[in-house]
Amino acid sequence: MPTFEYEEKLWKKGKIVAGLDEVGRGCLAGPVVSAAAILNNQILKKDYFDKINDSKALTKDKRELIYKDLINDIEYSVNFIDNNVIDDINILQASIQSMKNSVDELNSKVDHLLIDGNRFGNFHTEYTLIVKGDSISYSIAAASIIAKVIRDRYMIEEADKLYPEYGFAKHKGYATKYHREKIIEYGVCPIHRKTFLTKIFSNQKKMF
Repeated sequence: MPTFEYEEKLWKKGKIVAGLDEVGRGCLAGPVVSAAAILNNQILKKDYFDKINDSKALTKDKRELIYKDLINDIEYSVNFIDNNVIDDINILQASIQSMKNSVDELNSKVDHLLIDGNRFGNFHTEYTLIVKGDSISYSIAAASIIAKVIRDRYMIEEADKLYPEYGFAKHKGYATKYHREKIIEYGVCPIHRKTFLTKIFSNQKKMF
């Protein structure tokens, strides 16, 4: 379970702390989505507090319920980087750029970032990288829930309606057997990441 271990050390120094995470990195289609979340120790008083966890460890219903409470109680921002940019600059750089953008879109000036992962690069705000941070830090876990819910909603409510033949509502763009079969059957659509699909097609001309 996450804790406030990292946050409390920074709060004692009077710093504003934001957790940072992204979702959708391994998908074959759709955007990578990041969220920045600013928590404070007042959230300890909330009924849903002890349910906050890595978004992957929560059911869809639990994520949705926590998300609805979180967005009313904290400051947060979300950033999308679409598949075309991912193809242009690669998924690692797109993920980092999306996280940086989400920090810049916060209203508050953050003093320190807690970031899920092991790479981030130069930035104007000091930060700490935490591998598997969404299961270690409440701030990162909150960011992961927000990013996951918002990206899933996009894939269900928008992508699936635009391109229903691919079943995006079922798999959210991840590389499931069903999704791969639909790509072979129908080819690519405008939200597929072409650089992710070369192994699916032996003949690239068929893919594009």
